Amino acid sequence: MPRQNRVTPLGELIETPERGLVYGNRGCLHDDHGIIRRQWQVKRWISCRLEFRGRRRVGGPMPPGRYTGLFFLDDATALAAGHRPCAECRNADYRSFLALTGAAGAEELDRRLHAERGRLHERALKELPDGAFVVLDGEPWLVLGSELLRWTPGGYTERRTRFTDRVDVVTPPTSVQVLASGWSGSVPLVHPHAACPAANWTSSTFPGESTRSATAQSTTSQGPDPSGKRRTSPSRGSRMALGDR
Repeated sequence: MPRQNRVTPLGELIETPERGLVYGNRGCLHDDHGIIRRQWQVKRWISCRLEFRGRRRVGGPMPPGRYTGLFFLDDATALAAGHRPCAECRNADYRSFLALTGAAGAEELDRRLHAERGRLHERALKELPDGAFVVLDGEPWLVLGSELLRWTPGGYTERRTRFTDRVDVVTPPTSVQVLASGWSGSVPLVHPHAACPAANWTSSTFPGESTRSATAQSTTSQGPDPSGKRRTSPSRGSRMALGDR
């Protein structure tokens, strides 16, 4: 049975069997029965690699009292939802992202992003960089080149030509600023499915999405626990202190 731990570009948590290419968390959102009880716990919303140093998480994506493992179609989706690169498993991405924002550190960056999350802002569509998301008729669409691609949990299902009007932008202004520099990180910014001919958009499993990514919800441990607790890395038998992640 699907868990309610897939994130849309609008930041919503939904139940769907598809996973995605990016992992992340925003604190412990579930109860002891794996039921989502809140949308966020901490202001530090991060996006992570699906795999990192062979670590595997005991208890799956929703162990009692620990952070809720979340999944995103791609990094553009994570950015639109208000997440930013993890300072541990994506350290180089985090440092370059931080530098482009001008923030002094993680605390300032997270405070800025938290104030921008869930707030649509208007921009001219022609000015938006690739990887930004906009809302058209209540649905999230990805900006990519001369086109807009409609987001769904299983991938991008429609294309339309980019027009010149002003639109409501989903991606926080801070992340739009970073994307405008041409930034991309170590995880896919846009799912490879976006490059497929529309005629081939029939499957819920797309090029680049491995079997491991589809099953990572029960095996992979990524990203720090933003609650500040220490956690065990079973593959190494060691404890890891959490710092400025």
